[in-house]
Amino acid sequence: MIRKLRIILEMIKFEHTVFALPFAFMGAILGAVMMEQRLPSWAEIGWITLAMFGARSAAMSLNRLIDKAIDLRNPRTEKRALPAGLLKSAEVLLFIIVSFVLLFVASANLAPIALKLMPIAVALLVLYSYTKRFTWLCHLVLGFTIGLSPLGGWVAITGQFDLAAWILYITVALWIAGFDIIYATQDFEYDRGAGLYSIPARFGIAGALWIARCLHIVTAIGFVTLFWLTDLSWMYLLGTLISISLLFYQHWLVRPNDLSRVQTAFFGMNGTLSVVLFLFVIIDLLVIHQW
Repeated sequence: MIRKLRIILEMIKFEHTVFALPFAFMGAILGAVMMEQRLPSWAEIGWITLAMFGARSAAMSLNRLIDKAIDLRNPRTEKRALPAGLLKSAEVLLFIIVSFVLLFVASANLAPIALKLMPIAVALLVLYSYTKRFTWLCHLVLGFTIGLSPLGGWVAITGQFDLAAWILYITVALWIAGFDIIYATQDFEYDRGAGLYSIPARFGIAGALWIARCLHIVTAIGFVTLFWLTDLSWMYLLGTLISISLLFYQHWLVRPNDLSRVQTAFFGMNGTLSVVLFLFVIIDLLVIHQW
């Protein structure tokens, strides 16, 4: 059982939770401070963590299960747990069910609206795994699905929406879509040959990287806009400038004629970005504003 769980966690790249979880916390903390003049309780943070684990685990497992046949034919992914026979489909399906139950229980312990909106999140989680079969906008669907993490964190604490929450949602969504496009350049030839849809397959690697740059320019604008929409100080702005530097450094790493550093750009730069920005928000609120 423990061995199977390890394989599943490796399959869904559990460590990549670092992309979205800090933004879920950021949305929860900013929402609580701006709308309710308080910090979230540890219990609320705990339930948000469990909800994020459940949602991401279900989403990634679904994606691997739905794409099992595609992964088997792709040299880059043929050794993943399902196509390699390390896991049975039934085992992954059971893990998906448990993950959705965890998401449901966690949502039920947060603001009532969180549970009411959960079906929308679940529908997007399921939809994404099929989008590469019919639209090259699949990267944006992924972005606006995972981007629900900060919006969900905000709503789970406050029970309401705000302009800053929507700006944070769109900003994170476009950030994710942009780096997913960069990641998808690895499958450029396979996607074209297999008739799958992606921005690299549609516009070529050079065109795809330019689209990713444009999305990340909007991301940078969004992060700066949050400075004006919230009570965050120069400390957040400093963290934003560092994060934007990391954001565009990945574009220097990846060139149309050299994709050897895609993995470094994908995980190293983006994982660091989310943690850095979250830490600067925490320092801003706890040290500068002394919440």
